[in-house]
Amino acid sequence: MRLVDMVYYGQKRKQEDVVMKQYAFGIDVGGTTVKMGFFTAAGELLEKWEIKTDTTDHGANVIPDVAAAIDGKLKERGISKDEVIGVGIDVPGPVDAAGYVRNCVNLGWGTFKLEETVEAATGLPCRAGNDATVATLGEMYRGCASAYRHLVMITLGTGVGGGIVIDGKILPGNTGAAGEIGHMTVNEHETAVCGCGRKGCLEQYASANGIARVTALALGETEEETVLRKLEKITAKDIFDAAKEGDAFALRMVEQLGRTLGMACARIATVVDPEAFVFGGGVSKAGTMLTDVIEKYYDQYAFKTGAKFLLAELGNDAGIYGSVKLILDAHAAGHL
Repeated sequence: MRLVDMVYYGQKRKQEDVVMKQYAFGIDVGGTTVKMGFFTAAGELLEKWEIKTDTTDHGANVIPDVAAAIDGKLKERGISKDEVIGVGIDVPGPVDAAGYVRNCVNLGWGTFKLEETVEAATGLPCRAGNDATVATLGEMYRGCASAYRHLVMITLGTGVGGGIVIDGKILPGNTGAAGEIGHMTVNEHETAVCGCGRKGCLEQYASANGIARVTALALGETEEETVLRKLEKITAKDIFDAAKEGDAFALRMVEQLGRTLGMACARIATVVDPEAFVFGGGVSKAGTMLTDVIEKYYDQYAFKTGAKFLLAELGNDAGIYGSVKLILDAHAAGHL
């Protein structure tokens, strides 16, 4: 065969291989469940389901269970692995740029080559990332931030998490710990200890538990009338609900939260200069009352104003969308 024919048929074969790759998986590993997403190569979600996270034996069964679920889905649909681009996966712990996971406490994992382990178990290419950072990518890909390329996401739930996307790509940092916003020190005079063992972390003031803690302490220092005093156990939702009804004490608590988060965002912005901040987690259900007050104080403290303040849209699906984006991007760049 002539060289020109060999080149032609080689190119044709490569094109046919690309056409065959029609599907991909996005996997979001949590401490209780693993959320599984089956996607087209264009990022369309075809199906999603969950399996239980087996954390016994230091999480040794998590990856094999994921692999079995992938095999089962492909068999169910009559699809060959030759048609699958690969697997994107996020986990609740630091993942560095080389694909190493470093100590997922919730899963019982230490440090190991996560991407290589998934590839060996599934027989498919893999790209991996931290759950909060990958969720940020998901919101950029199919959520509230599709118009932006430079993002910081802050999740306000039981704790405070975060993720950073710069120029459309996740920023893992040296060890995969970039975006641990909840453990930024915001009060050097705090005496209570954070879950991380340090004191004065943002999580102690801006998580759902932190907001309730700060409010309970403030109630003990005043005799002011407030509907919150009638409650046996105050939640962050209670505080926002009371504020929306005009309760003066609750409004001050929301203002205090906004000042804390606004200052934290201003500090973050001096380093990564995002176009937008995205807020997710249970506390974000407070809606624009939350983002408006954060933006107000951000504008007071920021070196450069103008960032947008957005509410996450994808909820629990952000992880599977972000994970599949990881593997689709790697494929598009020819890195698989």
